Amino acid sequence: MAKIHISPNRATDKTIRDIDRRREQERKKMFTHAKENAETLSVKLLQRLLDRELIETTSIKNIQETFENQLKKIGSLEEFELQMKLAPIRTLVPDPNVISLYMTQFIVEDLINHSDIQDIFGEDLDIYRAVDSVLKIFRP
Repeated sequence: MAKIHISPNRATDKTIRDIDRRREQERKKMFTHAKENAETLSVKLLQRLLDRELIETTSIKNIQETFENQLKKIGSLEEFELQMKLAPIRTLVPDPNVISLYMTQFIVEDLINHSDIQDIFGEDLDIYRAVDSVLKIFRP
């Protein structure tokens, strides 16, 4: 009988695939929860940003609806779109929450051009910390 040789590379590849599969499952769960709880999370997120004086707005309702739409939309983005959105701030923190990172980039890049936003204050890290303080409930 031939002896089965198990390559260390094969075992390593299997481990890496398992880790990647778990991460992908966790991301899908996070996106599903974000979509299901978008309304309440958008209210909390907007309140946190206003409390920490990171944004000034003329219409709280419109900004809350904008956040809600983004939280619902994140799960339907293609991987390439998501990665392109996150690319500028991917290295902001060592182990980022994907949803917090996405919402931070949305605030910094897109929300600034919203007609109901007067101004956005603080650095990217300050905004990320405020966003993550609300959205960290998704972290497994």
